[in-house]
Amino acid sequence: MATKRYDNFAGIAAILAGIGGPLYSVAFVFLYLFKLAPDLGLALASLLLVLGGILSTIALVALYQHVRETDTGFATLALIIGVFGAFGGATHGAYDLANQLHPPTQNLPALADLPSQVDPRGIATFGLAGIGLVLFAWLMSQGKTFPTRLAQLGYLAGVLNILIYLARLIILDAMNPVILLVAAVTGLIVNPAFFIWLGLRLRAMAK
Repeated sequence: MATKRYDNFAGIAAILAGIGGPLYSVAFVFLYLFKLAPDLGLALASLLLVLGGILSTIALVALYQHVRETDTGFATLALIIGVFGAFGGATHGAYDLANQLHPPTQNLPALADLPSQVDPRGIATFGLAGIGLVLFAWLMSQGKTFPTRLAQLGYLAGVLNILIYLARLIILDAMNPVILLVAAVTGLIVNPAFFIWLGLRLRAMAK
């Protein structure tokens, strides 16, 4: 059963996760990919990825508590996949941050071209996170706890995250206009809007 204290806590975490999303996008795309300040950009993006994974996990647990009565099996599946995605993204960020703070001494350019060992091409950060959001959005749409528009926004966020993973896997080049466009819409608008709205809704239910 959901508690008001946890809803309030998770609401704050969701809002912070929503605010962190655009900051991550700016750090990764503009500072790192566009090479305005690549070292600073990668370090900031990695740190924000770690924090975002933790904050979104807190929010997903609250979401699970509110939708599990709709279908316990699918709610549990959504939580497991979503948490794996969040922690996979956090681990990816921690891995990049560790390498940024203490770079390996050999063949750095070759290592940079390899997929992340903990999150290859964003399978967790985008792929699993997207699947988890789609499942949660479906569960949200089955009940009356959350607005229909919020569930629809969850569907959109989930699908866009899955598309980012597929684009990174197939196209690969992060500077490709298709990847940049989808990533910009997702990271700057859709994901933040979903998590901030979710956070506000959770806080409202805690009153």
